[in-house]
Amino acid sequence: MRSDLRVIRDELHCDAVRITGGVQARLELAERLAAEAGLEVWYCPFTNGLDRDGLLAFLLDGAERAERLRREGASVVYLAGSEISMFTEGFLPGRDLAERMALFTDPMRMREAVPVARAAVRDFFAEVVPAVRERFGGLVGYASIPLEDVDWAPFDIIASDAGYRDATNSAAFPQTLASAVGQGKPYAATEFGCCTFRGAGDVAGATEPVTYDERGRAVKLTAELERDEEGQARYIVDLLRDYEAGGVEAVFVYTFANRHLPTTGDAEHDYDLAARGIVRVLPDGSWTPKAAFHALAEYGRARTSSRSGTHRAV
Repeated sequence: MRSDLRVIRDELHCDAVRITGGVQARLELAERLAAEAGLEVWYCPFTNGLDRDGLLAFLLDGAERAERLRREGASVVYLAGSEISMFTEGFLPGRDLAERMALFTDPMRMREAVPVARAAVRDFFAEVVPAVRERFGGLVGYASIPLEDVDWAPFDIIASDAGYRDATNSAAFPQTLASAVGQGKPYAATEFGCCTFRGAGDVAGATEPVTYDERGRAVKLTAELERDEEGQARYIVDLLRDYEAGGVEAVFVYTFANRHLPTTGDAEHDYDLAARGIVRVLPDGSWTPKAAFHALAEYGRARTSSRSGTHRAV
């Protein structure tokens, strides 16, 4: 991890990194290594399967850890969770993520569930944000999804994990971006990118075309895919330019490496085709750069030379 973070800083010329996870000790270690590498740290608990009380406790623990790091001199932004309505019990109906995801195939139930979830999210953050601020003295945001319709009044930064532009939203994307940026607070696109197969940019916001076994290991690609690293590279750089021109405060490419989707010598099981990582993970766990890595590095060099003020990160 230390080595990868140095690459992100020195070769990609990024100035910030968003690190997510649901194990505090690992999160804190990663954040410390990122700060050691000279990166601004966006500390982002991202949990799955907790209830609201468990999530609250996790977020407050994270805020204390983030504050320790900030007081030691690191530049730290604290994101008070990510996509909590989908991954936490008590906002949308369903005992687990699979049941909550099933709502999207039932429009009538979804229409009934969304207003209730939005009210619950607002009530939750009305409690959480003041408690976080008692523990953390830096800027506070939250990595949201559109269905939550977050009340941004308590936050310093507006942030969205729905930073993807694809065939479903490309026509409205410029206006959507202008509206997001024009809310009177810094706006961050905390997640965007696309997979490595031909046509991936048209379905960038969709789930990866791969199935997993009960242990979370990739077992099958769900479509015949053709590798298109140049297409992935173009998508990332084009959207970076649009975000920078649109006045976005920070953008986070998803992601450096999808280690759960390694490449293989078998085209039918080359899971890297379904990966959004900008490096190709090899079977032994090492990685090799993709075209998107080189394009991002070139963009970073040019941006550093022009002294642009927008954060660009992975």
